[in-house]
Amino acid sequence: MLLCLAFAPSAPAREWLAVGAEFPRLFGQTVEGRYIGLGPDVLREVVQRMGDSVRFEVYPWARAQKMVAQGRADILIGPYRTPEREGLFLFSQRPFYRDRIVFFARSGLALAWQGDYANLAGKRIGVIRGWTYGPSFDQGREAMDLHSIESVDNAIRMLVMGRIDLLASNERNTRPRIDALEHGAVSQLQPIIDTQDGYFAFPRTDEHAALRKDFDRAFAGLVAEGRLSVLALRQGVTIP
Repeated sequence: MLLCLAFAPSAPAREWLAVGAEFPRLFGQTVEGRYIGLGPDVLREVVQRMGDSVRFEVYPWARAQKMVAQGRADILIGPYRTPEREGLFLFSQRPFYRDRIVFFARSGLALAWQGDYANLAGKRIGVIRGWTYGPSFDQGREAMDLHSIESVDNAIRMLVMGRIDLLASNERNTRPRIDALEHGAVSQLQPIIDTQDGYFAFPRTDEHAALRKDFDRAFAGLVAEGRLSVLALRQGVTIP
């Protein structure tokens, strides 16, 4: 009996499917097809510690969320945590990055933004479809004329052309694109709108509840050893 136990097969390794949209420094794909960013860097190390493997696919953000919510993919890379999303996903215990949410405006726009959304009445505010901006922004929605835009690139073009007055976005995703414009064309407003932490999320199934538990344990070890700090510094991403 002891001999049989000694040679009993362990649980077979699994290959998990991780999906997300292209987010600068978090998740993307090179022209050669290699997946890059803090998300893949973290996931590769975590699933290796679990004895499993991971493959990646890039989709539009709304489709990636739907795939995970329906259990057609195993891991969603980078969602902010909201009450609505809590009903769709199981979130990792710890976040793996932190964003600052800010307003961008055409340079020279006369606008007194001091954190009071009532001062934005009548202003056309661009928001990215499918994104969440935090509770304070949500409370101020009724005072703003919000325009849902498909991508950050389209939103910046609309801002420069004067089709919107302000763009609400995160620094990490937007700042590199702003810096590539003609010098001084767009400025960033202060104070910030909010900070948001980004997580990994899983489908709400028993199988994925077990995956989330194993993931949290392995990720906690990676954090405790300082590996998350090393990986984030390499990618230029802020962590909590």
